[in-house]
Amino acid sequence: MTRFPELDASMRSVDDYYKSRGLFQERFGFGCKPAIVVIDFAYGWTDAAYAGGSRRLDEPVRNTRKLLDFARPRRVPIVYTTSPFRPQTGDPPFKSAADRSPRFRPWDARACRIDARIAPRPGELVILKENASAFFGTHLAPYLIEHGADTLLITGCSTSACVRATATDAKAYRFRPVIIRECVGDRAEAAHEWTLFDIQARFADVVSLDAALKYLGKCRVRRRRKNE
Repeated sequence: MTRFPELDASMRSVDDYYKSRGLFQERFGFGCKPAIVVIDFAYGWTDAAYAGGSRRLDEPVRNTRKLLDFARPRRVPIVYTTSPFRPQTGDPPFKSAADRSPRFRPWDARACRIDARIAPRPGELVILKENASAFFGTHLAPYLIEHGADTLLITGCSTSACVRATATDAKAYRFRPVIIRECVGDRAEAAHEWTLFDIQARFADVVSLDAALKYLGKCRVRRRRKNE
């Protein structure tokens, strides 16, 4: 249940409709070899000083840190995404919003830097993406294939945009997409809740952080690769 009675009623109605027709709602389940993608937890999204930032992401960031701390000793591949900062060649995200209001910090190189609370470690991949999906126009799929991953644990923001797009493309590439509920967030709570409901029905599994940690605890520790 959410804080939005009308949204709850709508989700129940859609759920009943799907069930009455046997549509969607199948579980992919966990595979044997996980990888983690942390989507856009950079300061431009996690710091409310920016027009696109929100304090609503504080808890998902903290929960993602718990996931990463648990996964790293098990040598799970970890990938981060953020936007490139190219002020000379293109419009940075949220530039117009920042320009309209002096209350917000102008979009800058710091906005594209991964939040220090979950900063990448040496050997962890950081992808600069130009679009919503972490897959579109990037080498994420080849990287996951190279590392033998069959399951993609998804954290980050925003649930209704880049998280959804990444999960949808992960399914298209035949990975098992798993969104960790406590590790994703959105500026709008209603959009967050509806997206998790809708994407669970068709494109990805939505699981708790506890379930993800339990799964990782059962995974075999990876051997160190020769080039690491």
